Amino acid sequence: MIGLVDPETQRQPRLTPKGARTRARIVDAAARLILDHGVAGTTLDDVRAAAEVSGSQLSHYFAGKDDLVQAVIDRQADVIVGNQQQAGLGSVDARRAWRDMVIAAAKGNGGKGGCPLGSLGGQLAETDDEARGRIAAGFDRWLAAIVDGLRAQPDAGLPAGVTADDLAVTLLAALQGGLLLAQVQRDTRPLETAVDTLLALVSGG
Repeated sequence: MIGLVDPETQRQPRLTPKGARTRARIVDAAARLILDHGVAGTTLDDVRAAAEVSGSQLSHYFAGKDDLVQAVIDRQADVIVGNQQQAGLGSVDARRAWRDMVIAAAKGNGGKGGCPLGSLGGQLAETDDEARGRIAAGFDRWLAAIVDGLRAQPDAGLPAGVTADDLAVTLLAALQGGLLLAQVQRDTRPLETAVDTLLALVSGG
């Protein structure tokens, strides 16, 4: 929420620039491993080796695996929201460029891993309430970025009775379902169909 300080942030020690880079390298390595192998299939030893840090360095920045997973959730949400904000959705060209970016990313890894944030929800939502809350907050931020992009287009571009908020939820739901199908089928065509059909229903999409 705007104006409030996250208690988790308050508990984190202030890092030097070098320390911040080391921590980011650990989180990036963990994010790649978790996307490829899942949370359960990723160990701290795997992360240590991939990030090229010592065990003492890893324990200096993270109290344990749960702490590291929380950081990965936040990292994935930050990347997705940043990409969404840059892409925009306020014009036909912008929506097509966003669509192409999403499809290209899915094709680039053959559909493996699914959505970096959504896949974490599937793994953790029923077993880790703190993780579920962080993932939900990440999706809320993603939705807000989509809504901001859609509101840049005139309301006349939306079907009667449909708000930008409604369309944002529908678009994100279609995206998540399409990414899941692409993941299990190793084929991006279901994702392309879901996104293209929805955009075609929006005037000028």
